[in-house]
Amino acid sequence: MSRDTGAEERPAAPHAADSHDWIRVHGARENNLKDVSVEIPKRRLTVFTGVSGSGKSSLVFDTIAAESQRLINETYSAFVQGFMPTLARPEVDVLEGLTTAIIVDQERMGSDPRSTVGTATDANAMLRILFSRLGEPHIGPPSAYSFNVPSVRASGAITVERGAGKTVRATFNRTGGMCPRCEGRGTVTDFDLTQLYDDSKSLAEGALTIPGYGEKGWNVRLITESGFFDPKKPIRDYTEAELHDFLYKEPTKVKVAGANLTYEGLIPRLRKSFLSKDREAMQAHIRAFVDKAVTFTSCPDCGGTRLSEGARSSKIKGISIADACAMQISDLAEWVRGLDEPSVAPLLTALQHSLDSFVEIGLGYLSLERPSGTLSGGEAQRVKMVRQLGSSLTDVTYVFDEPTIGLHPHDIQRMNELLLRLRDKGNTVLVVEHKPETIAIADHVVDLGPGAGTAGGSVCFEGTLEGLRASGTLTGRHLDDRASLKETVRTPTGALEIRGANAHNLQDVDVDIPLGTLVVVTGVAGSGKSSLMASLPPDAGVVSIDQGAIRGSRRSNPATYTGLLEPIRKAFAKANGVKPALFSANSEGACPNCNGAGVIYTDLAMMAGVASTCEECEGRRFQASVLEYHLGGRDISQVLSMSVAEAEEFFGSGEARTPAAHTILKRLDDVGLGYLSLGQPLTTLSGGERQRLKLATHMGGKGGIYVLDEPTTGLHLADIRQLLGLLDTLVDSGKSVIVIEHHQAVMAHADWIIDLGPGAGHDGGRIVFEGTPADLVAARSTLTGRHLAEYVA
Repeated sequence: MSRDTGAEERPAAPHAADSHDWIRVHGARENNLKDVSVEIPKRRLTVFTGVSGSGKSSLVFDTIAAESQRLINETYSAFVQGFMPTLARPEVDVLEGLTTAIIVDQERMGSDPRSTVGTATDANAMLRILFSRLGEPHIGPPSAYSFNVPSVRASGAITVERGAGKTVRATFNRTGGMCPRCEGRGTVTDFDLTQLYDDSKSLAEGALTIPGYGEKGWNVRLITESGFFDPKKPIRDYTEAELHDFLYKEPTKVKVAGANLTYEGLIPRLRKSFLSKDREAMQAHIRAFVDKAVTFTSCPDCGGTRLSEGARSSKIKGISIADACAMQISDLAEWVRGLDEPSVAPLLTALQHSLDSFVEIGLGYLSLERPSGTLSGGEAQRVKMVRQLGSSLTDVTYVFDEPTIGLHPHDIQRMNELLLRLRDKGNTVLVVEHKPETIAIADHVVDLGPGAGTAGGSVCFEGTLEGLRASGTLTGRHLDDRASLKETVRTPTGALEIRGANAHNLQDVDVDIPLGTLVVVTGVAGSGKSSLMASLPPDAGVVSIDQGAIRGSRRSNPATYTGLLEPIRKAFAKANGVKPALFSANSEGACPNCNGAGVIYTDLAMMAGVASTCEECEGRRFQASVLEYHLGGRDISQVLSMSVAEAEEFFGSGEARTPAAHTILKRLDDVGLGYLSLGQPLTTLSGGERQRLKLATHMGGKGGIYVLDEPTTGLHLADIRQLLGLLDTLVDSGKSVIVIEHHQAVMAHADWIIDLGPGAGHDGGRIVFEGTPADLVAARSTLTGRHLAEYVA
């Protein structure tokens, strides 16, 4: 039998396991996607581009990442799944080749007052272990250095069941690091008594100036008839005991008008009724009262460090854990590098790596004590990234949502290197992005469009960067767009003076901001831009338009937020001869089954709640009888499902012509929200969309100075030109516009630039340039100047 020698020379057949190199999506129909089919290479960096609302997030987050997470959840036991949210399968025919998806999004981190940058990462936990080992004097385990753990002492009798049961005395102690006065919050709240009452008057004369405490109201009646005070006696004449009872008395049973009630001092009563509620959810007049009457001061016992005296007394080389958390992270990394203690060498290495990751990612200017709720969307996303950089996981899918948000052009290069490093570890990296600097590093590009909303949802191009450039798609055509410097700049009509600004890292900054112009405030992340804007005089009539969440219920949508629904309801009522209230899903016209929500929320107690479409109104939110009334051939639910652009046309002419509605819709379209549906819940909007919605609402207002925080967030290259036109329109209408921005196109278009730096944190906080963009480019004396010069060259 002859031996086949050629067999040794032929390459071995590829292993079947190596054939799964693609994530395959077929027939995706989530949101506005139109039967999308794509193949995404694994272990490569794929960038998804397209105009706002083209379907990028629907494909990446709502289809690929959502299905990956749903499948992972199904691997847990039924008991564990009971505590997890119930995820519906995305609208897609086939999804193959998925790997574990880790979503690193821009959602603001929890606003719990005890959540800090240190607690949101592993850094704080490692510091606590370090101090419990090396701190002098030794005060206890790691929990003794935690401001989230209170100290507890208890003693009593316990029964030990060993043979014949016998009772023994036992004492239980737990040493925590929480400051007992502020309970680990760092601040204490108090009331300014002069804002609560006029002490020259008596209760009968209406001394109380608190909302809801009118002379004839029930609250005042309870105080006056409690029997503790003479209602005709001025408060300034109260004895010390009477004043204490009036302000701080413990809950006491009293009889008022034959009813048994509980009387309680004014301050604890106000704490329950006002301070326990979310400020943003309060009515405007109550919010104004709280802002005026409540003072937030640093805790006098712990000095705002949140820690008990014991935790602050334990030190390593003269530094307490409170000192360490207050340091800028770049300085803390240097301090840790100087600790040479073989007994905790692995811990020091891990802590050093974590802190170096902060510096590397451009967050070295933060401190570990910084409340996580105060981080911007971009900062929150980069803090979440810190956790992934040290991860040993490979072959997972990382999903990023515009990771360059809030980054100066100088920092984008560092972000790009981190994305490539995640890819080179053998991971699939999917990035939704608009910045050409990040699109440039992609191994594969998927361009969605061609338009937004119903005009989008299709794949316009798939392939390489060079292929995109030559494709003729909207993204391809605008990829190399460069704004040019303005030939002439506006002459200021005045100046807004800031003197001696020293908030956060600002170093006694004096600056004059020209009015009647477009001013761009720029500088690297952490250089002090937001702090400078927070230093604007409070009486200057400044309207600040940020990207923060818009408070509201699940029922809130663009139509209700902008006041658009009001003229629409009146137009429907007039056309049909009925009441406007019928056309509100929060009033008489609401579907009785779901109370106008469109969905039924079922609370499953220990399991996650489930939302299912209302069977009676089929998600339309209104009673069937209301939907029989029409305006221009459409019922109210059909109008609310229109996009802004459709509605603008609908209310602009013909039978449905409604000038008041058309004006609001025109503003929404002008700010680039033409693709939004009128009835889309506000909770589903991105940070950039929220900011543009606020801007559209304020455009009709009387504010003279607008401050915008990165309005290019979430905007496609093709939309930047429209934004610049809008900013020009605002300035030409007599407004002064100040923009915090990193996008070079906006810098080039400015009349005046204020550049902060030269670095971040304590290396920043100074004005390094102020003048016209042309002067900045000519000087090239700052980081911003050099990047802007490259951009316009």
